[in-house]
Amino acid sequence: MRCPFCSCDNTKVVDKRDNREDSLTRRRRQCLRCGKRFTTYEKVEKMDISIIKKDGSLERFDIEKVVKGLKRAVNPNIISEDDIYLFAEEVERYVLNSEEAVTSRDIGLMILEWLREKDPLAYIRFASVYKEFKSLDDIKKEIDTLENN
Repeated sequence: MRCPFCSCDNTKVVDKRDNREDSLTRRRRQCLRCGKRFTTYEKVEKMDISIIKKDGSLERFDIEKVVKGLKRAVNPNIISEDDIYLFAEEVERYVLNSEEAVTSRDIGLMILEWLREKDPLAYIRFASVYKEFKSLDDIKKEIDTLENN
């Protein structure tokens, strides 16, 4: 890292702090020539990953869409916001590390499985949108399936 004061590229890190919320690493550096200190920030560049939608088109994966859908479905007294973010990061890792192209259906099924374990009511809320229920009978059938498994 080049010193902003004297342009020397011989610096050392004197303090490092990670910020988990925005994935930033803050580094305090000191120039070994002039002795002045300065701060740099480091962030992992997000890879552009796409998923295949129901209609076959490609869409950029957006972790915030996963978080938003989960927040709409869950009761915050049962599933915390931290749990939602941790699971969303797990989905993102799955998409990043998958050898095959990931579909929105794959992601939806992962979410349903997670909700089934955490909060059955949130599962039904999410499933009603994801599976596009048309009637109360569809919901009753899903509840029966949920109760029998």
